[in-house]
Amino acid sequence: MSRPVSAAQWEAYLDEALPPEEMAAVEDALRRRPELAEALAEINGRRDAGIYSLGGIWRQTRLTCPTRDQLGSYLLGALPEGFCSYIRFHIQTVGCRYCAANVEDLRRAGRDTEATTEARRRKFFRSSAGLIKRY
Repeated sequence: MSRPVSAAQWEAYLDEALPPEEMAAVEDALRRRPELAEALAEINGRRDAGIYSLGGIWRQTRLTCPTRDQLGSYLLGALPEGFCSYIRFHIQTVGCRYCAANVEDLRRAGRDTEATTEARRRKFFRSSAGLIKRY
């Protein structure tokens, strides 16, 4: 990373909220320049002491992320276009890896066949059959 790492980038790095290329660049810079590790340790120390920036709190609580239910509704086409547009922006432009992973997981789950779902249900039932009390 040829340019200096900003405080916001350090915070995002610690939250694993940077795009993969930037994460790799920050890690490369940390390996090449030991003084950067000291800066990172200082930020981590403030976090351990409970001192957070507004941006840090915003990122950690993912205030801009839609809920998993909303992402599921998005995939089903059940949301207003304005909200769908926001979700596309959030995933594609902002590059939120958490929401992208949730969407991919929901897509994968939606592709499960009825037989797969039934097999999973039987497996769960068999694994808990001895734990259920009969009245």
